[in-house]
Amino acid sequence: MAMATCVGSGVAVKTPHYHPIFPSSSFLSSSPTSSRFQVTLASQTTRSIIERKCFVVKEDKEELSDTNETILHSFSPLPLLYAAALLPGAGAVTSVFEPFVEIVKSFDLPGWLVHWGHPGNMAVVLFAMGGYGTYLGFRIRYSDDVEEKAKAKDLHPKLLAGMFFFFALGATGGVTSLLTSDKPIFESPHAVTGVIGLGLLTIQTILPSLFEGNPGLRNVHGILGSGIMTLFLVHAALGLQLGLSY
Repeated sequence: MAMATCVGSGVAVKTPHYHPIFPSSSFLSSSPTSSRFQVTLASQTTRSIIERKCFVVKEDKEELSDTNETILHSFSPLPLLYAAALLPGAGAVTSVFEPFVEIVKSFDLPGWLVHWGHPGNMAVVLFAMGGYGTYLGFRIRYSDDVEEKAKAKDLHPKLLAGMFFFFALGATGGVTSLLTSDKPIFESPHAVTGVIGLGLLTIQTILPSLFEGNPGLRNVHGILGSGIMTLFLVHAALGLQLGLSY
C-alpha cells in the first residue's frame, strides 16, 4: 500500500519497490493529521504563487494597454474668429464699391431682391456645387467602381473650383447688398466666417497640385474639405440670422 507525504510543494510516494524523493525521517513519518496539514499548506502556497503570477500578468496587460492609448488633440477656431473680426479696410472697401452701389440703387430693384438675392444664390452654390462636389470626393476615396471613380475624379475638381469662383464673386454681392441697405460690412460673424472660408478654400485649391510629391496630403485635403463645408454651413446659418435682423 503506497503512502504519500508532502513537504512544502514536494510529494514523496513510499512503496515497497520505490524510495521516496525525500529521505525518510521521523518528521516525514508523522501522523495522518500532520500529512493533511502539510498538503493543505502546500496547496495554499501554490495558490498564492499562482495568484501572484496572475496579478503580475494583469499588471503587464494594463501597462501594455496604457502604452497603446491614442491621444486626440482638439483645436478651437474661435480665437481665429475673434481675430478676424478685427479685419481692417472696411472704409477702403466701401469707397471702392461706392460707385457700383450707386448704380444698383439707381435700378430701383425690389427690396426683397436686394435683401435676399445674395443669400439665395449662395445657398444654391453651397448645396448644389459644394454638396455634390463633396459627395464626389468621398466616392473618389471609397468607391470600388473604377468607372465611377474616374468620373468623380474628373467632375470633383471642376465643381469645387466653380464653388470657389462663385463664392468669391458672391462675396462682392454680399458687400454690395449690405452697402445698398446702408449696413456696415466686416462687423458680423457672417462676414468673418466668409473671409476665413475663402482663405481655407484657397489653400484647398492649392493642395491637389502637391499630391504627387506628398501623397499624405490627400488625407489633409479630405479632412480640410469636410471642415470647410461645415464652416460654410455655419456661415449660411449666420447669414440667415443677419438677413432676419434688418
